Amino acid sequence: MSDSVNKGMKTTSASAHASTERVRASLRRRYAAERRFRAYGIVAIMLALLGLATLFVSIIGKGHTAFVQTHILASVHFDEKAIDPEGKRDADVLSRANYNGLIRASLRDMFPEVKSRGDKKSLYGLISGGAAFDLREMVMDDPDLIGQTRDVWLVASDDVDMVVKGHVSRDIPESERRFSDKEMGWLSTLESAGRVETHFNTRLFTAGDSREPELAGIGGAAIGSLLTMAITLLLAFPLGVAAAIYLEEFAKKNRWSHFIEVNINNLAAVPSIVYGLLGLAVFLVFMELPRSAPLVGGLVLALMTLPTIIIAGRAALKAVPPSIREGALGVGASRVQTVFHHILPLAMPGILTGTIIGMARALGETAPLLMIGMVAFIVDIPGGFTDPATALPVQIYLWADSPERAFVERTSATIIVLLGFLVAMNILAVYLRKKFERRW
Repeated sequence: MSDSVNKGMKTTSASAHASTERVRASLRRRYAAERRFRAYGIVAIMLALLGLATLFVSIIGKGHTAFVQTHILASVHFDEKAIDPEGKRDADVLSRANYNGLIRASLRDMFPEVKSRGDKKSLYGLISGGAAFDLREMVMDDPDLIGQTRDVWLVASDDVDMVVKGHVSRDIPESERRFSDKEMGWLSTLESAGRVETHFNTRLFTAGDSREPELAGIGGAAIGSLLTMAITLLLAFPLGVAAAIYLEEFAKKNRWSHFIEVNINNLAAVPSIVYGLLGLAVFLVFMELPRSAPLVGGLVLALMTLPTIIIAGRAALKAVPPSIREGALGVGASRVQTVFHHILPLAMPGILTGTIIGMARALGETAPLLMIGMVAFIVDIPGGFTDPATALPVQIYLWADSPERAFVERTSATIIVLLGFLVAMNILAVYLRKKFERRW
């Protein structure tokens, strides 16, 4: 009998040992799978960060030089005979004077050896055509300059700018660059004399679009984007919050409210170009609103942003604990008082976060604005909601299609500015949520 007992105990021990080994093997496989999953996650994060870093390095590497502009120091004689021959200092006469002639005379004085007509034309090309407007502004602001000779920093042409910044190599053959060897020699002479410098490019932020890269700026597009975003916020925020409050707090839960909720979720996923087609058909064709205006752009982007704000608002309202509602109703508050005095203030951080994220998405949209004509070439800075304007994403689209090398750096610089706006808006969303969020 003892032998059978010993055999049974051995069998039980062997079975328990086998079970333990199976459990240990299962745990080893589980831990190994968990380590692999963590490794996959780390690799995915590293690849994402690598891709993001590559994107930023590429954009910043191409665009950082656009924030400075090459200038050439010229001794300009403000000849009274050329500017104001009658000496009356009449503003109309001063504004119509031939300031390009003053710049050309200054260049001829610096390079008296240049005699042929073709060489003179190439020499004049070292200075941007917009430099004459700068001289005109100087004379209009201070007519006492007439008759004097002053050293003035003039904007260089885009070809000179690209050579000075190193985007065009000085060592490649003449046939492979737009800048001739003669022009390269004149530029080297100016550099040796200390007459070539790069200054901060204020024109990039204050000027509108231009056919000349060295004169082009994002000021008009930035103002257009701000006006468009103002219309979008004024329309989408109150309507979106009101719709979210009604659907979450007051609407009866039936098939009609469910139908509306499903369609709002679907509208949030509709491609943005569809909203552009809607704006083209309704606001431009039917309502005959002005084309390429921030008013129409704001209306279209408000329609696109509205579903996002409604969904975020409903989620924020739903996150408020039921005890808040029950407590307010228990002390005699009406449903309207409960919502606006208790629930809405607590849900506002989430609503603001959703609104800012929706606005950030709208700021980066291009397709809807192209459909309503905001792709037009706009030189002037818009002064109102109905003036012709463009937006930063559309400006990027326009410049990206330009063949000049100088527009490449301005395209990248505009992307940097747009990314700066988007990052700032997302930081603001996080800050508002952290500042006003309450935990229960």
